[in-house]
Amino acid sequence: MHTRTRIFLVLCCAQVITTAQQAPLTIHEATQQALDRYPVIRSSLEQVAAAEAAVNLARTTYLPRADFIGEVNRATHNNVFGQVLPESVIPSMTGPVLGTDSGNNIWGSAVGALVSWEPFDFGLRRADVKAALAERDVRAAEVNVTKLQVSTAAADAFLTFVAAQQTVIAAQAGVERSRVLNEVLEILVRNELRPGADASRTRAELALAQTHEIQAEQARDVARAALAELTGGDLKALTIESAKLLNPPDEVEPPVVGTVQHPLAVARNAEAAQIKARETALSRSYFPKFNLQAASFARGSGIGADGRTGGAGTGLAPNVQNWAIGATVTFPAFDWFSIHARKDMEAHNERSASARYEQAVQDLTADVAKARAVLDAARRIAQNTPVQLQAARDSEQQATARYKAGLGNIAEVADAQRLLTQAEIDNSLAELGIWRALLGVAAAQGDLAPFLATVGK
Repeated sequence: MHTRTRIFLVLCCAQVITTAQQAPLTIHEATQQALDRYPVIRSSLEQVAAAEAAVNLARTTYLPRADFIGEVNRATHNNVFGQVLPESVIPSMTGPVLGTDSGNNIWGSAVGALVSWEPFDFGLRRADVKAALAERDVRAAEVNVTKLQVSTAAADAFLTFVAAQQTVIAAQAGVERSRVLNEVLEILVRNELRPGADASRTRAELALAQTHEIQAEQARDVARAALAELTGGDLKALTIESAKLLNPPDEVEPPVVGTVQHPLAVARNAEAAQIKARETALSRSYFPKFNLQAASFARGSGIGADGRTGGAGTGLAPNVQNWAIGATVTFPAFDWFSIHARKDMEAHNERSASARYEQAVQDLTADVAKARAVLDAARRIAQNTPVQLQAARDSEQQATARYKAGLGNIAEVADAQRLLTQAEIDNSLAELGIWRALLGVAAAQGDLAPFLATVGK
């Protein structure tokens, strides 16, 4: 008995978990899950984090630089007079020229530390930090653009799923009417009260209605898959809560928001600011570089200045020490040409970025106007579809009555039923058309909050 009780409790818990997993999804939850789970947003956020790390990297240039070295070598001690041009192949050698050319070798060692710091840089490091900050601002603005696109796509997919479900319901009603009419006609034909052609026509209409139902179910399943892709949910268990979207929204005009606040416009403006920051950094590049330096080092050698070598281990440990403190100034005079060319490039890039910003504002302004025109038309259509639906119902009833009285033909009834099915679909989608138009206005203005607030929790 104890084992049965445990099994029963486990089954109940499993049922509760399954029910919780299959809880209907609201449009608010759909948009939030898309923001939380869609991989492209995580990718964008990582780019922002990388840009923030680049800012920290730029700030490290304010710190002094400290280099340490330790070396042990076994080498020959032949030295010659003469100069060698700067290169990275021949090792350097110090000490007097002994006039030898032999394979005898000795130990050498060295340890040292060099600390250098640039006390002032004519604003270059600050400009580099600002350029890195501008890069971070661009990435952050692009994240907001991506979030708007993903949340809009999720809300649109949700509305598409609702519309597909309503189309399936209307298609099923059309199939049911065609089935009832076909069954009645089959009976009348068998009793020789109607010609066989009428039954053939109703069978064809029933098959056509079933085809439309299959197409509607296909569209519904595709819409469900699209929503599951964006939300990262289980495709088979995905259900939605659509009751609020089947009612007409309040007749409230969406708030007017300046297009310059749209995330895309902000991103384009940030790109222009980033290029300007790079120009400023280039302008601070053509200055002398001052460095304060301090060095401490020690060397050991297995041979003396007179050419005599020590024991087998002589030179393994540094035994001669030195230190130095000073300042250096370097000035890359001929960098002016490359810096000038790079500044010219950035000037063109800045003008291009400014043009893209102006184009974005212009396009967004047009998008808002188009979205409001769509909203106005959707509201007018929603006012007209109930009239269309009622007229279609009356037409179907009248055509059926005329056929029963022998005053009409089956083609009139079939046409009236198809017209009624289409009117039911149009009427069920008319209110959703308003919601979709409100979503379009909100997306064009760059903020879905007003739309989601209209839908309500």
